[in-house]
Amino acid sequence: MRVLIAPQEFKGSLTAREAAAAIAAGVRDAAAGAALDIAPMSDGGAGLVDALLSASGGDLVETPARDPLLRPVVARWALLADGTAAIEMAAASGLVLLAPEERDPLVASTCGTGDLLRAALDRGARRIIVGVGGSATVDAGAGALQALGARLLDAGGDSLPPGGAALARLARIDLSAIDPRLREAGIRVASDVTNPLCGPEGAAAVYGPQKGASPGDVAALDAALARFASVVQRDFGIDLQAIAGSGAAGGLGAGLVVACGARIEPGFPIVAAAASLATRIADADLAITGEGRLDAQTSYGKTAGRVAAMARHAGTRVLAVAGHVDEGFDAAAAGFDAVVSATPPGMPVDAAMRDAAPLLRAAAARAVREFAG
Repeated sequence: MRVLIAPQEFKGSLTAREAAAAIAAGVRDAAAGAALDIAPMSDGGAGLVDALLSASGGDLVETPARDPLLRPVVARWALLADGTAAIEMAAASGLVLLAPEERDPLVASTCGTGDLLRAALDRGARRIIVGVGGSATVDAGAGALQALGARLLDAGGDSLPPGGAALARLARIDLSAIDPRLREAGIRVASDVTNPLCGPEGAAAVYGPQKGASPGDVAALDAALARFASVVQRDFGIDLQAIAGSGAAGGLGAGLVVACGARIEPGFPIVAAAASLATRIADADLAITGEGRLDAQTSYGKTAGRVAAMARHAGTRVLAVAGHVDEGFDAAAAGFDAVVSATPPGMPVDAAMRDAAPLLRAAAARAVREFAG
């Protein structure tokens, strides 16, 4: 039996590579003779670098950068075998870098992401993929642009300070000194969401609270993003609000569109193409995917649902193992032959996350024995 294993990260507990290893161990427990094909997946957020390195080969690079509060941090990104750079903005500008009491999108900056982009250009990358999940910021990429040489100016001609709140005073964006290599690089912004920059479904309203924004902060940040969009429309003729995904990662993609004509794209197809996933699924007898939670959103663009759709198209059986499966989740309607929860009934979430690898291994073995025999 040929088995393709293609999970994404189990948020807070396992990376996609770790999840794939646990599932593979479970498959071997249940079917020792199975031929395994491992393909860690990502939808553009966490795990993008790992997934693309696994698919394409290359080098992991460590670069000094600035965190969301401009403190020094060492961030990892990848220079793939074909010369493409793969960057997760969360490595320098992510929420995981801040303690809960430090979360403040009024002042948090994407400067560190700009540091990583410059490092990629310095290493000779002329194609760059930026994964934009997990940010601590709502600054429309202003910090990244400033790190790359742009000037965001107020009415008095002074540069704006870091953070999204300062954009309320934006009068002009000067790109004359921005790194010219940026526009030559062919930047693709990989996102798993389609939110606009501002408004009720925008970056501040939907994602601001999880980054530490109070209701008053959300209103201030949304107005600041609207000001950024207005200046961009006036001076560059770009309607950021009309670009799907411009609100991802606090609007980082929007800033990169302005600076260098970046394209905002769904992340999963980028990874799937790099991994030749469609071919590998078609060549398998069974595909196994997984993520932390299977719920009503799984069929709407999440990695597990996309793997299931590809398997269905290829006529390959597909199973999913998850940390938790919502009650009433319709596996067949979502495209799966079967789904299995790794968490035993009644187990506390913190215990399940702590023991995620052995639980996932046991669930994968159970799934193969019960549904793929």
